Amino acid sequence: MIADTPVFDLDDAAMLEASDNGGALRSAASGGAQVRAVAAAVAEDALARLHGLRPRSLLLVSGPGRAGRAAALLVAALGDRAGLPLVPVTSVPSWAGPLDVVLAAGDDAGDPRLIDAVDRAQRRGAEVVVAAPNEGPLRAAAAGHAMLLEPRVPVLDDNRLLRYLAVGIAVLRALDPARGVAALPELADLADLLDTEALRDGPLHEVFRNPAKNLAARTQQRGLILTGDTPATTELAVHAAEVLLQSAGRAATAVDHAVAVAALPRISAAAEAAAPDYDPLFHDEQLDGPPPVEKRRVFLCSTDSDTVAAHRKLAVFTGATVDADLVTADLEAVPADPARVEAGAPADPPTGGEIERLAVLALRWEMAAAYLRIIGGRAVTARDPGSYDGGRY
Repeated sequence: MIADTPVFDLDDAAMLEASDNGGALRSAASGGAQVRAVAAAVAEDALARLHGLRPRSLLLVSGPGRAGRAAALLVAALGDRAGLPLVPVTSVPSWAGPLDVVLAAGDDAGDPRLIDAVDRAQRRGAEVVVAAPNEGPLRAAAAGHAMLLEPRVPVLDDNRLLRYLAVGIAVLRALDPARGVAALPELADLADLLDTEALRDGPLHEVFRNPAKNLAARTQQRGLILTGDTPATTELAVHAAEVLLQSAGRAATAVDHAVAVAALPRISAAAEAAAPDYDPLFHDEQLDGPPPVEKRRVFLCSTDSDTVAAHRKLAVFTGATVDADLVTADLEAVPADPARVEAGAPADPPTGGEIERLAVLALRWEMAAAYLRIIGGRAVTARDPGSYDGGRY
């Protein structure tokens, strides 16, 4: 599957750790820590005013970057299972009022969009949650009235989606525990799953048993098309494409899986037109060298627990110009709490809902992008000396 990709550097753990001067791997692996930090803030009653509120709607105002993508992912994943309307907006609408809750999330405390949203929502009597740095103009706009979920774990810009996803889950769980909670994981359990995935994806594990390294190897020397088989996994594919571009400089197209299937004849025709004399039947790579066509690789992101059905969706991608791979999450059960085992409590049931699978795949793509960035020789630099100090993996 990866015989045509150079994987030696990915198996050299010492080289990877020595080359990761900016802490890209540690930042990408910090998804569980970010989720756990949000859980700690909730345990400190940061969202106490939301408990049992049962609002008319939850308005999601997001700044640029991972906050907007996390909001889109949450809306696509939950659909009508959230228990109340989730409304992504660019500003607080005129009809918003005391019956609504506004979640303003972003990385920039000086973002005019977030500042205006917090100010308008508070003047109209809505409950406001701010998931952003508590500083600058945004701190003045909140003025001690909004509920704050500040970032507690420093990570690079590319790796903040899971924090915003955890914030959305925390807000929804606090609003009305009786509605929609079945689709939402406990933050502590989600953090454990992400930590388990980060350990599997660590630099000490070889490519053949390391999902992130394997994914990074399969993205080399190919034109990339990332797809999803549901609205949520399509949003995940967009996130993966953005992270690959921002972190590793790898360009990838992200589309719905049906779009990729419909475009297959055009993809093949374009590749064949670029090499009209190429015949894969008579081409021997040992004698003739690499095929003179730009091969494409389609990655299908799927949260379907039926992997056989998911693999069937890739059957159409056969031929000399297109390869296809399935990217899915095999979730392990969260380890049982020793204290509960000693007390004779029943074992925790296996986990594996859609939100959990989306989060695990997001972390895997971010780890893969970190590996690509390191082996590509691109240094990881922070925007300012205090923006990230997470260190190496």
